[in-house]
Amino acid sequence: MRRELHFQADRIEMVLASHKVPARVTGGMVTPRLVRYHLSTPLGVKVRQVAGLSEEIALSLGAPSCRVYREEGRVEVEVPRAQGQAVALLPLLDRLRASGAVVPPVTAVLGLDQEGMPLLVRLPSANVAHVLIAGTTGSGKTALARTMVASLAASNNQRSLQLVLVDPKGRGLVAFEGLPHLLVPVVTRVDEAVAVLGRLVAEMERRDAEGRSEPRLVVVLDELADLVQVGGRELEGRLVRLTQRGREAGLHLVACTQKPAAAVIGGLVKSNFPVRLVGAVTSPDDAVSYTHLRAHETPEHLVCRLLLAKKNKNTSSSHQSLCHCSALNSSQ
Repeated sequence: MRRELHFQADRIEMVLASHKVPARVTGGMVTPRLVRYHLSTPLGVKVRQVAGLSEEIALSLGAPSCRVYREEGRVEVEVPRAQGQAVALLPLLDRLRASGAVVPPVTAVLGLDQEGMPLLVRLPSANVAHVLIAGTTGSGKTALARTMVASLAASNNQRSLQLVLVDPKGRGLVAFEGLPHLLVPVVTRVDEAVAVLGRLVAEMERRDAEGRSEPRLVVVLDELADLVQVGGRELEGRLVRLTQRGREAGLHLVACTQKPAAAVIGGLVKSNFPVRLVGAVTSPDDAVSYTHLRAHETPEHLVCRLLLAKKNKNTSSSHQSLCHCSALNSSQ
């Protein structure tokens, strides 16, 4: 591995030098999915000069792609690993416990961030409430939803957390059948889903009247677009009510869909998911539309990357809901 890293670092320097862009690789980081190289450039070298050679760098390394961007005072070059490593959930949960990190209640584990730190999402946060998972077929939407369900069940007892799982395909979430946290058996039919959502709306209204929010109720819906299209206005109306008023009553929705367009899942439903987890998409325009990110990153930077997009871009509030466990590092 070390020899390969030195080889790639030398090749990056050679490609840049051949195009009269002097730069040195001064360090880097290895993550389960990619290798990040730190570049040091002399005064006068423009970042876009290096970024303009990303295809040449990828070609030289035999990599499918290469991403070049600036982070603080250095230029970063990200290269996908030839054989990416899967991030196992149980060892990650063990690391959290062993480190003594305090994980807030009803907080789901998403995996590792680009620095190799565990990445968590706290559902009760005012800036989260509900989560929308989007991406093309095979991008891992259902797998991420399963990870969130498993981590929530592993870290919260039945008295503090109850789950409702809606799985129209009957393949994504049925593995959790029999889980003690389930409020009802896994729902696989649309008419059952309409009825269960109606019961949840009634529960939300009861809690509002009593001023209660416990135990927390997390509703996970796979194939949201299919549910809305088949369930019609009745199902969409109940989803709108839950997403608009559910947080105060302790109800949180996690929904998966291929295309979170307003025409497909309804404008009001889409607008009430503050946090978007986006996997692979088909075009840069889709990446921008799904994430609502238009700040310092270009659309090309958003494609095929896991993005955590919040409609409220206030930095201080975002750190309260999307947590990095800084007590850990990738070497542990």
